[in-house]
Amino acid sequence: MSILIKPIITEKATKNSELNNCFSFFVKTKANKVEIKKAVEAAYGVSVEKVRTINVRPDRSTKFTKTGIQHGKTNAMKKALVQLAEGEIIDLYTNM
Repeated sequence: MSILIKPIITEKATKNSELNNCFSFFVKTKANKVEIKKAVEAAYGVSVEKVRTINVRPDRSTKFTKTGIQHGKTNAMKKALVQLAEGEIIDLYTNM
């Protein structure tokens, strides 16, 4: 369960889960597709058909303040889109 950080619950992710039976998760950046598949199957008791991953780059920003220029960036993340087998479902609202 340490590979899965948290599920993504947005309008787009919810629509994708209802129409295509595909759920989204934030995962560890070093995790691969096989590890993600095993973690989802162990955590939720479902059979996974396909796993797609997305590496999200950090956003950089520059702010001009009275004390000078401030540079910052967000953290890099990895998302996993998990396609479940036909008839399988994950109820994210009761398992949180």
